[in-house]
Amino acid sequence: MIDEFDGIVIGSGHAGIEAAFALAHKKHTVALFTLNKEGIAQTPCNPSIGGPAKGIVTREIDALGGMQAIATDANALQIKLLNSSKGPGVWAYRAQIDKEKYHQWFVNKIKSNKYIKLILNEVNSLIVKNKKIIGIKTKDQIFYAKTVIITTGTYMNAITHVGDIKEKSGPLNFPRSSYLSQSIIENGFKVIRLKTGTPARIDLRTISINNMEIENGTDAKLHFHFYSDFYLPISKQIPCYLTYTNAKTHKIIKDNIHTSAMYSGQIKGVGPRYCPSIEDKIVRFADKPRHQIFVEPVCKDSYLGYLQGLSTSLSKEIQDKMIHSIKGLENVKIIKYGYAIEYDAIDPIQLWPTLESKIIKNLYFAGQVNGTSGYEEAAGQGIIAGINAALNIENKKQLILNRNESYIGVMIDDIVTKGIQDPYRLLTSRAEHRLYLRNDNADNRLTNIGYKIGLVKKKQYSQFLKNQEIIKEIINFLKNNSLSIIPEFTKKYHSHSLYQLLKQPQIKIDDILQHTKYKNINDEIKMKISILVKFSGYIKHEDQNLQKFDKYLNLDISMIKDYKQIKNLPLEAREKLNKIQPLTLAQASRIQGISINDLMLIKYYIETKK
Repeated sequence: MIDEFDGIVIGSGHAGIEAAFALAHKKHTVALFTLNKEGIAQTPCNPSIGGPAKGIVTREIDALGGMQAIATDANALQIKLLNSSKGPGVWAYRAQIDKEKYHQWFVNKIKSNKYIKLILNEVNSLIVKNKKIIGIKTKDQIFYAKTVIITTGTYMNAITHVGDIKEKSGPLNFPRSSYLSQSIIENGFKVIRLKTGTPARIDLRTISINNMEIENGTDAKLHFHFYSDFYLPISKQIPCYLTYTNAKTHKIIKDNIHTSAMYSGQIKGVGPRYCPSIEDKIVRFADKPRHQIFVEPVCKDSYLGYLQGLSTSLSKEIQDKMIHSIKGLENVKIIKYGYAIEYDAIDPIQLWPTLESKIIKNLYFAGQVNGTSGYEEAAGQGIIAGINAALNIENKKQLILNRNESYIGVMIDDIVTKGIQDPYRLLTSRAEHRLYLRNDNADNRLTNIGYKIGLVKKKQYSQFLKNQEIIKEIINFLKNNSLSIIPEFTKKYHSHSLYQLLKQPQIKIDDILQHTKYKNINDEIKMKISILVKFSGYIKHEDQNLQKFDKYLNLDISMIKDYKQIKNLPLEAREKLNKIQPLTLAQASRIQGISINDLMLIKYYIETKK
């Protein structure tokens, strides 16, 4: 039996579902392969969406017309604004989600979408003809497609580790992908071995909350989706709790470090630098007397809890001792022990910034299979792979997001230009233009792109344009009206306009708008206006820097197929440039070992050719 589709997506994690829905929303038929229905949109590492940089990615996905933000709002248990005491360049949302309802929400969306066919089967191999992907094989069937997107997450050749016990298993003891990795290797790809981990799950009824610090959400109308009226009052948010490791905990770990699969030599994969296991923390940060542990809810209708910050591959016996040594967890009941997982990924240098393979045409990779970590990073790649697969089918120009317009662009450029040494995690420090890449303005940056592609619907686009007009109108109002319209301010302040008044740190936008016809404007718009006014000087300076950046570094160099053509270019530079094949001078500048002189030679070569 043979089936044909416009696109095949292998894997139903956060990258896979965004890719599948991007294709489906463009009315392309999709075969979505998964090993286990329970694996759809699972959150095996931690039951939350967002965080520094990551939360901005979720909003960028939303601005492009993706799914993650809507799903998060629909299944949130708690939501908070992070880094609110700092500048807006590092603000981000983070939501605790109901793990089971989040999964079921996506299952229902897949079922109700007529363009997606969910197939519970293992993909064993790729079908390639003349360096083009034309389909895939399962054990007993062939499926043809115009494009294929591989989003296998941590499932390829996965092995889980608890102490010296290891099993051929995917996350949460789900089945693993056992054959696809070999097919990928046979088709010329370099495969690497990586590792990640997860902590124990506990019974929240057995913790001592009086011995912990309570961590509530933010009491404000926060939501990831730009066009939502979602509001989760603080009274309905489920709290988290904060506790710490201590000297006794650290001694237990140090005395038994040899029982950790990671330190016994049993694990060969490289672990995440920025999300280390508790064993790693104790070894790498030996001077720290304690480490934070967040106790987080997993589901609204269960007592299952998660120990954020306590990822481990220690044996069950040592996990018992370690967890029970922590304040507030002395009598806690452990439901499931923490484990580490090793898996196969590809070297992402083998991809274009579109996430299409350089080796096989029409074949895309997205998510943790590209060496990244995190649900948000995976989903960000998933929507780009899905968009580009759709554009490929339609014979349209592929989408590449630049570093100066999105965190998604920063991430993809990083991994395809520099490769990865360990599982890649997005950080605000990775973005040169983070004052511009803010939580509040992802819609300004990307909604036009999403609409032109066809993922952002007309109704939402009209609302976006309306919001832009309202913001412009209110800012003009602030500029053109003096303090005299609010008599109580004239005695305290001497600013010439309401605009200048709002620039003062102690003045909140509500202090002004409550006296005007704009007092009922929604909080999202108020936040945007406040940032645009209070940080106008910094934003103007950033815009000037971006213009200079664009003028020089966005030079298209994709016409160069062999850098041996460029005279006086060093041999090492030629080899690296030929391997990566950068598309712009900006991308070339980020290749390790490429000098300013090399860039000048490339620029001169392009200009003389033109």
